[in-house]
Amino acid sequence: MHYILPSDYIPKPLETLEEISSKANFDLSEVEAEKQLKKLRRKLAKLQDKMYAHGKYGVLVCLQGMDTAGKDSLIREVFKDLNARGVVVHSFKTPTALEKRHDYLWRHYVALPERGKFSVFNRTHYENVLVTRVHPNYILGENIPKVESTDDITPGFWDNRFRQINDFERHISENGTVIFKFFLHISKEEQRQRLLRRLENKSHQWKFSPADLKERELWNLYQDCYKDILNQTSKPHAPWYVIPSDDKVLSRLIVASVIYEVLSNYHDIQEPQLDAETEANIQFYKTKLSNEN
Repeated sequence: MHYILPSDYIPKPLETLEEISSKANFDLSEVEAEKQLKKLRRKLAKLQDKMYAHGKYGVLVCLQGMDTAGKDSLIREVFKDLNARGVVVHSFKTPTALEKRHDYLWRHYVALPERGKFSVFNRTHYENVLVTRVHPNYILGENIPKVESTDDITPGFWDNRFRQINDFERHISENGTVIFKFFLHISKEEQRQRLLRRLENKSHQWKFSPADLKERELWNLYQDCYKDILNQTSKPHAPWYVIPSDDKVLSRLIVASVIYEVLSNYHDIQEPQLDAETEANIQFYKTKLSNEN
């Protein structure tokens, strides 16, 4: 079994995303990777049950990546063995009219996990320093004081957003939320191949939009924005993990491994102990139930 060390995927300060390979640095057959993932899913399920009973930590899993990076399939394959009551998936689309009447973090605050549960963010609060940087005109729809045109969106505006996001994550971390932030890193060529496969497979054509190609033309700008996100918001309490994702099966295995390894180090997560009276009368309760007609 290949041991995956979470710290290997925490990026150092970057000049460019090209410094990190989009291909996993270990060889594992698809069959063996699937086998390891299946074992990890069972371990995660047991751990989540214990966390649910313990009721002191929530887990926030944030997934970011370019189009076709594999976020949807990763959610399905990594979390499908966990108890449905313990995992909630949130897919953040264009903000609704109600959401725009609040600050940009509001809809993420209300989707945070309850203690004992997992929340999975499929696209996250980082869209507010990603898509909005690539398309700054989107900011105008937020009705922010003193922002009347894109000329008012200065570099300092983005510095403030990075600070606000760091403050948000520090606050929830200090109050019992364990944060995982995964950037699913694919190459431009791999994205091209995946878009082609969508177009060639009739059952997957519904996933394609001409807008995908327009966004692809902005690849380098998106990569620069992701580089800034990683550099400015990877913190000890909320690190980024850059997951090589040209191979979807290996990327799922790495993500599952990181989550399990990190949570396993929370040694205070234990199932509640029975009170002394109940524990002392276990045999009595068993006998009473056994003797029922």
